[in-house]
Amino acid sequence: MKKIITTLSISMLLVSLFPSQSTASVALGKKTYKKKFHKKCGFTSVKFARNHTQGEWEAIYEAGKLPQEAQKICPKLDLKTVKSERWEDIYQYVTKYALDGVAPNGCTD
Repeated sequence: MKKIITTLSISMLLVSLFPSQSTASVALGKKTYKKKFHKKCGFTSVKFARNHTQGEWEAIYEAGKLPQEAQKICPKLDLKTVKSERWEDIYQYVTKYALDGVAPNGCTD
Protein backbone atom coordinates (compact mmCIF):
# COMPACT_ATOMS: atom_id res chain seq x y z
CA MET A 1 0.00 0.00 0.00
CA LYS A 2 2.85 2.37 0.82
CA LYS A 3 4.37 1.81 -2.65
CA ILE A 4 1.05 2.67 -4.32
CA ILE A 5 0.68 5.89 -2.36
CA THR A 6 4.29 6.85 -3.08
CA THR A 7 3.87 6.13 -6.80
CA LEU A 8 0.64 8.14 -6.95
CA SER A 9 2.22 11.04 -5.08
CA ILE A 10 5.19 11.14 -7.44
CA SER A 11 2.89 10.91 -10.46
CA MET A 12 0.76 13.80 -9.22
CA LEU A 13 3.86 15.87 -8.56
CA LEU A 14 5.17 15.26 -12.07
CA VAL A 15 1.82 16.12 -13.64
CA SER A 16 1.69 19.39 -11.71
CA LEU A 17 5.22 20.27 -12.81
CA PHE A 18 4.49 19.69 -16.48
CA PRO A 19 0.99 20.98 -17.23
CA SER A 20 -0.36 20.45 -20.71
CA GLN A 21 0.10 23.48 -22.89
CA SER A 22 -1.81 24.68 -25.88
CA THR A 23 0.21 24.96 -29.05
CA ALA A 24 -1.35 28.36 -29.70
CA SER A 25 0.53 31.39 -28.51
CA VAL A 26 0.26 35.14 -28.36
CA ALA A 27 3.74 35.48 -29.91
CA LEU A 28 2.77 33.37 -32.92
CA GLY A 29 -0.41 35.42 -33.28
CA LYS A 30 1.62 38.61 -33.44
CA LYS A 31 4.07 37.04 -35.89
CA THR A 32 1.21 35.86 -38.10
CA TYR A 33 -0.35 39.31 -38.04
CA LYS A 34 2.92 40.96 -39.03
CA LYS A 35 3.50 38.48 -41.85
CA LYS A 36 -0.01 38.10 -43.28
CA PHE A 37 -2.15 41.04 -42.12
CA HIS A 38 -0.05 44.15 -41.57
CA LYS A 39 0.57 45.22 -45.19
CA LYS A 40 -3.01 44.48 -46.20
CA CYS A 41 -4.59 46.17 -43.18
CA GLY A 42 -2.28 49.16 -42.92
CA PHE A 43 -2.46 49.35 -39.13
CA THR A 44 -0.86 47.67 -36.14
CA SER A 45 -1.83 44.38 -34.57
CA VAL A 46 -2.83 46.17 -31.36
CA LYS A 47 -5.21 48.44 -33.27
CA PHE A 48 -6.67 45.32 -34.89
CA ALA A 49 -7.11 43.60 -31.52
CA ARG A 50 -8.75 46.65 -29.96
CA ASN A 51 -11.73 46.41 -32.31
CA HIS A 52 -13.47 44.19 -29.74
CA THR A 53 -13.49 43.28 -26.07
CA GLN A 54 -12.18 39.92 -24.87
CA GLY A 55 -15.72 38.60 -24.55
CA GLU A 56 -16.61 39.71 -28.06
CA TRP A 57 -13.48 38.07 -29.50
CA GLU A 58 -14.29 34.89 -27.60
CA ALA A 59 -17.83 34.80 -28.97
CA ILE A 60 -16.57 35.42 -32.52
CA TYR A 61 -13.94 32.68 -32.22
CA GLU A 62 -16.30 30.13 -30.68
CA ALA A 63 -18.82 30.79 -33.44
CA GLY A 64 -16.09 30.01 -36.00
CA LYS A 65 -16.31 33.54 -37.40
CA LEU A 66 -12.80 34.85 -36.69
CA PRO A 67 -11.63 34.75 -40.33
CA GLN A 68 -14.77 36.56 -41.48
CA GLU A 69 -14.41 39.18 -38.74
CA ALA A 70 -10.75 39.70 -39.65
CA GLN A 71 -11.76 40.33 -43.23
CA LYS A 72 -14.52 42.68 -42.09
CA ILE A 73 -11.96 44.73 -40.14
CA CYS A 74 -9.39 44.43 -42.91
CA PRO A 75 -11.19 44.06 -46.27
CA LYS A 76 -7.99 43.64 -48.32
CA LEU A 77 -6.93 40.59 -46.31
CA ASP A 78 -6.72 37.40 -48.39
CA LEU A 79 -7.98 34.66 -46.06
CA LYS A 80 -6.42 31.95 -48.23
CA THR A 81 -2.94 33.12 -47.22
CA VAL A 82 -3.59 32.40 -43.51
CA LYS A 83 -3.18 28.75 -42.53
CA SER A 84 -6.12 27.36 -40.58
CA GLU A 85 -3.95 26.43 -37.59
CA ARG A 86 -2.82 30.08 -37.24
CA TRP A 87 -6.31 31.36 -36.37
CA GLU A 88 -5.99 30.03 -32.83
CA ASP A 89 -2.77 32.04 -32.46
CA ILE A 90 -4.51 35.15 -33.79
CA TYR A 91 -7.30 34.50 -31.30
CA GLN A 92 -4.82 34.25 -28.42
CA TYR A 93 -3.26 37.55 -29.47
CA VAL A 94 -6.47 39.52 -29.97
CA THR A 95 -7.97 38.37 -26.68
CA LYS A 96 -4.85 39.41 -24.79
CA TYR A 97 -4.70 42.88 -26.37
CA ALA A 98 -8.47 43.39 -26.76
CA LEU A 99 -10.15 46.65 -25.85
CA ASP A 100 -10.46 45.50 -22.24
CA GLY A 101 -7.24 43.46 -22.27
CA VAL A 102 -3.61 44.11 -21.49
CA ALA A 103 -2.14 47.43 -22.58
CA PRO A 104 1.06 46.89 -24.54
CA ASN A 105 4.26 48.23 -22.95
CA GLY A 106 5.02 51.11 -25.29
CA CYS A 107 4.54 48.73 -28.18
CA THR A 108 2.33 49.80 -31.03
CA ASP A 109 2.85 46.71 -33.15
